Amino acid sequence: MNNFSGVFPPAIYNLSSLEYLSMYGNGFWGNLRPDIGYLLPNLQDLTVGHNYLTGAIPTTLTNISSLQNLVIEYNNLKGSIPSSFGKVRNLQLLTFLDNSLGSHSVGDLEFLDSLTNCTQLHELDVGYNRLGGFLPASIANMSTNLIYLNLEENLISGNIPHDIGNLINLQILGLGSNMLTGPLPTSLGKLSRFGVLDVALNRMSGEIPSSLGNITLLEKLNLLHNSFHGTVPPSFGKCSHLLHLYIGSNKLNGTIPQEIMEIQSLLFLNMSNNSLTGSLPKDVGRLQNLVGLDVSHNRLSGHLPHSLGKCLSMKQLYLKGNFFDGAIPDISGLVGVTKVDFSNNNLSGSIHEYLANFTSLQYLNLSFNNFEGRVPTKGIFQNSSIILVFGNKNLCGGIKELKLKPCLAQEPLMEKHNSSHLKKVVVGVSVGMTFLLLLFIASVSLIWFKKRKKNKQTNDPTPSSLEVFHDKISYGDLRNAKNGFSSSNMIGSGSFGTVFKALLPKERTMVAVKVLNLQRRGAMKSFMAECESLKDIRHRNLVKLLTACASIDFQGNEFRALVYEFMSNGSLDKWLHREKVEEIRRPSRPLTLLERLNIAIDVATALVYLHVHCHEPIDIAILSQATYF
Repeated sequence: MNNFSGVFPPAIYNLSSLEYLSMYGNGFWGNLRPDIGYLLPNLQDLTVGHNYLTGAIPTTLTNISSLQNLVIEYNNLKGSIPSSFGKVRNLQLLTFLDNSLGSHSVGDLEFLDSLTNCTQLHELDVGYNRLGGFLPASIANMSTNLIYLNLEENLISGNIPHDIGNLINLQILGLGSNMLTGPLPTSLGKLSRFGVLDVALNRMSGEIPSSLGNITLLEKLNLLHNSFHGTVPPSFGKCSHLLHLYIGSNKLNGTIPQEIMEIQSLLFLNMSNNSLTGSLPKDVGRLQNLVGLDVSHNRLSGHLPHSLGKCLSMKQLYLKGNFFDGAIPDISGLVGVTKVDFSNNNLSGSIHEYLANFTSLQYLNLSFNNFEGRVPTKGIFQNSSIILVFGNKNLCGGIKELKLKPCLAQEPLMEKHNSSHLKKVVVGVSVGMTFLLLLFIASVSLIWFKKRKKNKQTNDPTPSSLEVFHDKISYGDLRNAKNGFSSSNMIGSGSFGTVFKALLPKERTMVAVKVLNLQRRGAMKSFMAECESLKDIRHRNLVKLLTACASIDFQGNEFRALVYEFMSNGSLDKWLHREKVEEIRRPSRPLTLLERLNIAIDVATALVYLHVHCHEPIDIAILSQATYF
């Protein structure tokens, strides 16, 4: 190979004694002279591949009786392949790979009939051309010395001859990307030296013959994109040298044979787009040289085997579109993996943190499963173009580009497994008493049933109930104080209303304003209950109700609101369960054990006041009737 270019040198035609001519891999262009066979009658080897030659194949080449090797691949030749090549009895190598020969019609393959006379032929390659017509049965009668036969990427139709097994020395048969139909001949099993069979992208059907298992030297079997049906032959397990097994995109059913897990030489296994059932064999880890595994879009189910993590050579792992369930097994050893697709299954559990350290990973699809918990944010999880996790409703966290909800983490585990029994009891009491406090605050909407006075002066008790409060406040004052009830000032919401923080202009005091949603059934009763129940309650551990607003808004609608003290440190729940809160709203530090104990004591003190020392005690029976809001 050089960088010569220009028209094919005419001076060469003057070298009548020339026996070997190799101009492979240059930039020569133009046509070969039609009389080349007369001008160079002693040629044994003509190699002019990888140039820019055009025109037709000179028919006079078939007059060179000494010709053994003719290589004109990767050019731009057109026209037909002369049928007279059968006269070149010493022909051993003939390749016109990747030209534009043929017309996609009947007659393009007639030259194959004549080649049956070339008894020394061991390699024929006419792939990637425009050859059409039916594959002649005569190819089964070609030289028994034939090792390599390639007709792929043409428009050839018909069946593979049943007697193809007569080519006893055949090692490579390439028929992919044509229009072949019919079954695979069982006689292929007689080719003991066979190494590669490629019939992908055809229209072949029938069952995959179990006789292929007799080809113990088989290295590559490509049956992709056909219509083969039936089960996967367990006899494949005898192909101990198999490197590539591609049987995807067919109509295969049944289970994945356990015998395939015994092919330890296997590098690539593709069984995708079939109707396979059962589980992924538990011994898949025996395929320690496996680089690519694709069983996508089948009907496989069950747990993924733990041995999957032993396939340490794995680069591509595709399991999408099945019914796998359970957690992903430990695959932390697959550090070299580049593409992983577990999408559209029923997998569950958490996303393992160790995946963040898979520096070679270029694609991780976990979409449409039942994964839960926090999505990691380190390593590869910082790149949203690599990670796909949508369709898992219980996932949270992750980087903002993933658009997941904030995490509500579980209580942190104690730092030491052997913590004292006392610490566990104290934390339990703290959490339990906190729950009771929240239950009480949520229940006061029904307390008025027990405390309601019998001597009401009007049907609307609001004026008498509010007389003991501080100065009343108008709707306009509240609206201005809260910047028009802006969402940026919202603290929280519930069934009966929304709570905003607001700065009262007169007092310059920050308060919490609960605006009742009067469209909600029971909201007015909730308002009255809180007014009646809380107006006389005073305790240092209870939020103080300052005043209330019973007014009309600017649209003429009834408006009710309660004004409380504002707790600047946020809710108790956020302090007790700090991990539940998103980063920007999280308390500055976690509570210590002593602080949690003091909180529990304060809660208990408030409950004692409510149950015993209040002006009209509120017992636990009323709490049990509570309606949450």
